[in-house]
Amino acid sequence: MQKLLAALLLAATASTTMAIEEPSYEVMKRLDDQTELRRYAPYVVAEVVLNAPASEAGSLAFPILAGYIFGKNKGERKLEMTAPVTQSADPVKLAMTAPVTQDAVTGGTRVQFVLPKSVTLATAPEPLDARVRLREEPAVSRAVIRYSGTWSQANFDEHLAQLQSALAAAGIATQGQPVLARYNGPMTPWFLRRNEIWLTLKP
Repeated sequence: MQKLLAALLLAATASTTMAIEEPSYEVMKRLDDQTELRRYAPYVVAEVVLNAPASEAGSLAFPILAGYIFGKNKGERKLEMTAPVTQSADPVKLAMTAPVTQDAVTGGTRVQFVLPKSVTLATAPEPLDARVRLREEPAVSRAVIRYSGTWSQANFDEHLAQLQSALAAAGIATQGQPVLARYNGPMTPWFLRRNEIWLTLKP
């Protein structure tokens, strides 16, 4: 496990200096220098849902999902590391009265690895760990704010409020849970990190 985590940290850190594959999208409109509306093409994810707050779920889910893409699957097939790693409150387990925050301690947290574009649901290797599920994210329009800094709740809350304010001013409605998208590993200095918050636009 230590060797696996070390390899993943090295790969994540290297992604700050070289191109790494991301889901395909087109920018429909820019609201300001941090905020834009995007239309995403469908993509496949490996995901795990944990009964843990967001502050803990990332570190708990990472070795599970990393194990899958590094060969813990039928055929022991290795997949390329992509970006981002996303997490959000799980709507199935989230309590009805829970606030919409990154750290939904009253419910579960969903963590996803985006799989390479060459991988489909039909061609993705079957996980050996029953906690790992494969799913296709459909084409979707999202409002996105990009920011740097730590992965703290305060930083998340500040930029979520900024995103929601920009959308309200533009008369744009959203639905569902906010998604935190992290593009760099923990070894990347906080001021160089690329973070995003995604909100799904209402049709």
